[in-house]
Amino acid sequence: MVVDKDIVLHDNVSAKLSSRDADEPKYHKGQKVELLTDVVNDGTYPHSPIGTLMMKKGSVGYIKTMGEFLQVIRIYEVHFFGVDAPVEIVGCREHELEALEEYEDEMELERSYLKAHRERMSRQS
Repeated sequence: MVVDKDIVLHDNVSAKLSSRDADEPKYHKGQKVELLTDVVNDGTYPHSPIGTLMMKKGSVGYIKTMGEFLQVIRIYEVHFFGVDAPVEIVGCREHELEALEEYEDEMELERSYLKAHRERMSRQS
């Protein structure tokens, strides 16, 4: 077996995360995002040939869910409504997206409203 000592191998399968992804998720469920690059079929969508344009740069969508590919690459499932494309839902990497609005944790917001309401009610009694 011939081994070239000058070739550097990167073990992404056992790595903690892809070097392009932040430690914590950058985007959250329901957040509005814009696509920074064209997304083409890399073979993961079986109903179109590899290389087919799946979603155009500049398309606006919302984070539907978040998952991982090979346990090291964070993938955001983004729903692009009303686009002229073969599909409306596309898997995107973190570096392919840009937030169009700040994330608001709705559960935390609701907790703060309930807490304030309870404090007002306790002062009235």
